[in-house]
Amino acid sequence: MSELPTIEPLPPVADCAMPWDRPVGDTVAAIGGARAECGDTFVIDSGEDRYLFLFSPAGLRAFYAVPEKQASKGVADAKMLMRKLPEELFQGRRITPHELFDRSSVSAYLGALEEAISRQLAGLNPGDEIELFDFSRRLGHRLGLASWAGREILDSDEFGELTDALDALDGAEAFVAPTRMREVALSGKAAEREALARAERILSRSVQGRRSPRGDLLDEIVSRWDDAAEPEKRVGVSRDIILLHLASMSNLFAALGWTLVHLVQHPRILERVRAGDGADRDLATRCALESTRIAQRSIMLRAVLEPVAVDDGSRTYRVAPGATLATFLPLTNLVGAPGLDAYDPDRWRGPRLASPSGLPPEAVTSFGHGPHSCPARPFALTAMSRVVERLFGTFDLEPRFTQATAPPEQIGGVARSAEP
Repeated sequence: MSELPTIEPLPPVADCAMPWDRPVGDTVAAIGGARAECGDTFVIDSGEDRYLFLFSPAGLRAFYAVPEKQASKGVADAKMLMRKLPEELFQGRRITPHELFDRSSVSAYLGALEEAISRQLAGLNPGDEIELFDFSRRLGHRLGLASWAGREILDSDEFGELTDALDALDGAEAFVAPTRMREVALSGKAAEREALARAERILSRSVQGRRSPRGDLLDEIVSRWDDAAEPEKRVGVSRDIILLHLASMSNLFAALGWTLVHLVQHPRILERVRAGDGADRDLATRCALESTRIAQRSIMLRAVLEPVAVDDGSRTYRVAPGATLATFLPLTNLVGAPGLDAYDPDRWRGPRLASPSGLPPEAVTSFGHGPHSCPARPFALTAMSRVVERLFGTFDLEPRFTQATAPPEQIGGVARSAEP
């Protein structure tokens, strides 16, 4: 085993492991227990990695303030995802989510969003029983693929096969089911590579069948590869679409699922959403923000690339390259102040948390913080609010469940549901 990177002075070291290294029954409870025992700054040594966890207000400020070139969230995220995704999917990409999701871009997707929602709602009839997270997952596939694979993909006879391949490929499983990553590694990612090949074949046929430009995002992706010969161009376009879809949709469908769950559980708020006037005009968006806040299971990681000093308000730690800075949103979003464990969309004023007052901005996160905010936030909030308005504007939903909980082993992203 290689020597672990140094942290000076060394904070308390918790008797805990990360779930991708050994089974952890309840990840939130395990890391919460480490915090209760060791304080707001502590180390977890797991596998061949050393993690410096930060939870104090000053520690959280320091976590988000470290420049990306010194401690990279991008590198840490890629390391996490590559436990599941084939490495070749990341190589040679020519378009990224950060390029696509500025506020001016959202309007370009609205037509595709409305068509995807219409198709999903057309499959519902009074009296149907649906599983909300399966519904939101299938709708997420339609929303995303209509936006960046061309709307014609929705009419493809292979659309179902494509979404099955994307589900098999889903990199989010690295943090939703982290204990399964040992099995993935032992197989050499065989199932994932087979799914990648299937998705590439289907998308390639769809793109090649396009007879003329349509001025949409798919045209932009294709244009990025105009200087490449076949089959490099065909593979490159397909992989850009796949990685964009996986990066953008895996958490959107889960956040949408919880938004629907919470509205079904809170009929008075739902009635206000349906009325949608006055101060409640943006209530559907605030419901999406609140559900995303509550459902966050994200572990925020930053891979230390250069020596860095981190001040947690009590002392300054000198952290060597190779270590990872970390914080865990379930232990800040829900317990940072009284009342944060309760569902209350009225705590939001537009996109900002207004209640409880006086919280530092780093204490509660729905879509990330500062330069590490999710670039798809405007797209996601627009999509979720439109689904809420149109679904509940057409149907009443009667709950057939008594409670909804997250999988106890999940350690990243927005929670999935442990039970149907």
